[in-house]
Order: sequence, then C-alpha cells, then structure tokens
Amino acid sequence: MTPTAAHLLDALPQTQCTRCGYPDCAGYAEAIAAHEADINQCPPGGAEGVQRLARLTGRPVRAIDPQFGVEGPRALAVIDEAWCIGCTLCLDACPTDAIVGIHKRMHTVIDAHCTGCELCIPACPVDCISLETVTPGRSGWQAWSQEQADHARARYEAHASRRAKAAPSAAPANDAQADAPDATDRKRAIVEAALARARAAAKDLRKP
Repeated sequence: MTPTAAHLLDALPQTQCTRCGYPDCAGYAEAIAAHEADINQCPPGGAEGVQRLARLTGRPVRAIDPQFGVEGPRALAVIDEAWCIGCTLCLDACPTDAIVGIHKRMHTVIDAHCTGCELCIPACPVDCISLETVTPGRSGWQAWSQEQADHARARYEAHASRRAKAAPSAAPANDAQADAPDATDRKRAIVEAALARARAAAKDLRKP
C-alpha cells in the first residue's frame, strides 16, 4: 500500500529545518508520497529516519545524501545577549517561536522549543547567534524523541496558523500601499538604525 503524506509526516522529526530542500517537513512528506523526493534527504532524522521512511515506502535504505547535510548531534541556538540589537529578524525566522524578545530589546531562546534548525543564524545581521551541541555522541533519532517531535510539530502548526492570520489580504494595493517601502526595505532600515545605536553605545563605553 502506498503511504499517504500524513503517514510519512508522522515519521519525520519535525525540526522544520528545510535542509531537505522543501519549506517544511510536511512539504517533504508530500514530495516523497508523490515520488518527487527520495527518503534520504533529512539529516536530522539520520539513518534511523531513513529506515522509518523505507519501511513505509518499501524503498531501499540509503545513506543520507550529503548534498542535504550530514547526521549529527542535536544543537540548540544560543544568543549572545551582549551583541543582540533587538532587530526581531530571528523571531520571524524561527519556525517554532522558540525565540522571545521585543523590538530594540535583547532576545533569548527557550531551549524546550528550539529544534536546532539553524534558520535563525543567517537571519541575524550581527552574527550573535551560535549553536551549542547538547547531545554529544548521539545523533538523529538517538538525540531526539518522539515527544520532542510532537511538541515541535504542534509549535510549528501554531506558528504557521498565526502567520497565516497575520498575513495581509490579497486585495490589490492602492496607490498609498504601492508607494510604501516593501518589507525588506523596512527591515533593512531597522537593522541599520539598531547597528548605529550599538556602535554609538560601544563608542561611549570606550570613552575615558
């Protein structure tokens, strides 16, 4: 029997890291079900994850394709609060809302909600986020439980629902909206202003 995307999704670790080449775990599951993706594209699931998908699909077990990454220990994102400028870009990037903070104030990571997806790292304009290994010697499903996967999945679904409700309507923009700067320009302005404040604060600290 051909497995459904829902069954395949249940077998994935729900880190929502996008390393498989799809926007989330559900997208990858749908691609596998449609025979558009192989079963060895999920580094967080590792070798055991491939075995789970192989049992469901009847496809042969294969090593993780290195173009998608390598299996490794679980990591948590850590924010250097001394360098955080409060730009909120990492909040937008986090798929499980594991980062908390407000504009122009330092942010922090709630460990229990972090999947180690790494999506916040390229989003940070001041490189104040790093990864800390929390399961040395254990990787894949040996470093990640079904309970954690279920928790991450619930967090992601809540995050996606909130984002969908907050999205602007698809109605045509009026002239005023057309003249307004787009979201990228606004975020760039926010970051530049925050960096300027951070440089000014650092300069004041260096004064005798």
